[in-house]
Amino acid sequence: MSEACTELLGELASIRRGITYTELALRNNPADGLPYINMKSFLKDGGYNRFGLKYYAGFHTAADLTKENDLLIANTDVTRDGDIIGVPVILPDELRNEALFSHHVTRLSVSNKLDTGYLYYLLCSDEYRRAMKKYARGTTVLMLDMQGILRIPIRYPASVAMQQSTVKILAGIDITIEKTEALIAKYQQIKAGLMHDLFTRGVLPSGQLRPSCSEAPELYQETEIGWVPRIWEISGLAAKGRPGASWIRTGPFGSALKGEHWRTHGHPVITIGALGEGIFTPGDLLFVDTKNAARLIDFQLKAGDVVFSRVADVGRSVVVRNEQAGWIMSSNLMRLAIDETKARPDFLQMALSGDARIKSQIRARVNSGGRDVANSDVLSQLRFVWPDISEQDQIIALSDRASCRLNLELKKLAKLRTQKLGLMQDLLSGKVPVLANEPEAADA
Repeated sequence: MSEACTELLGELASIRRGITYTELALRNNPADGLPYINMKSFLKDGGYNRFGLKYYAGFHTAADLTKENDLLIANTDVTRDGDIIGVPVILPDELRNEALFSHHVTRLSVSNKLDTGYLYYLLCSDEYRRAMKKYARGTTVLMLDMQGILRIPIRYPASVAMQQSTVKILAGIDITIEKTEALIAKYQQIKAGLMHDLFTRGVLPSGQLRPSCSEAPELYQETEIGWVPRIWEISGLAAKGRPGASWIRTGPFGSALKGEHWRTHGHPVITIGALGEGIFTPGDLLFVDTKNAARLIDFQLKAGDVVFSRVADVGRSVVVRNEQAGWIMSSNLMRLAIDETKARPDFLQMALSGDARIKSQIRARVNSGGRDVANSDVLSQLRFVWPDISEQDQIIALSDRASCRLNLELKKLAKLRTQKLGLMQDLLSGKVPVLANEPEAADA
């Protein structure tokens, strides 16, 4: 077991802020300048975002370039929650020794007592993220107190070999996470292409996609929302409303549900935070007691209702299943109730999330005073395509099949991220010992 050491960050690394840029010196083409790391190069909670890279063609010195074992941290953050303040980045091999970095970024030149990768994972951990945020100053723009962060105590094994063993384990799970994320992006693209075809061409009784408009124009008609199969209906949601109920209902006024009403358990209340991509996220539910649930009975949901976000990410929606019947919707949501003999709730939810024409109609109507807000008038104006019920069922089945692999990978990713957090806690705290890859004598 290697001896544990604790030293201040300033004793283990020297810091250097990057160079101030002018817009005229920034380029998008790698042939026009040197790689330039900026705030957009940082992923939330740590890691390198290759899509944020710019190129710099202005004045610089050799001292401004990154070195082989440097670690970069974001010293400025414009996000509301401080998502990137103090988070670290290790540059990919092709950028080491030749990248510049902006004045919103600070370079840590790390002592040989500390493996750079080990410090990277430490600074990604919850404990050190909190320590960094403690030295963040500002309101709309956060800036690190650079002298303050040098006083952060860094706990590490004296054996560099043991540090490297820990890094190898955590880097291994990071590689698996990256591969899983790449698969998810691939399946999302495949599904997006399928959704476009399903909502513009539909499905024949054989289960095959209908020939495209260019291949068989006689099968299509031109409508107010574009070309669609002739046998499809174009109408609003009111025409599909559930008998005996208003087809739309807005959640209770904000004053009806306030902070004083929330409980740690009880009757579930759905907020925008609990609306995922077509599914509810139970961890983001809120609760009220039995008395308040009875008071809000008019806002309780039935199986088959479609819950719709009317603010912020307008159009995000979920179908209520039997196990969620009776849950209460909050003030920022709407309930859509349709006749299932005319339209399937899952088809409506798919249209809201996957039909580009619906999204375009929503975008054109919801902006009010710079804030996206939908109301019953907006929903009444939307025009949907409605195949017959049997074709809707076929479309739902094809979409579900495409979602199956995507959902498996999403679950795998969530599991990997949880596993990584546990490993970081165990390995970086020393709770679980790590064997060095090489003898202790090799540290000398």
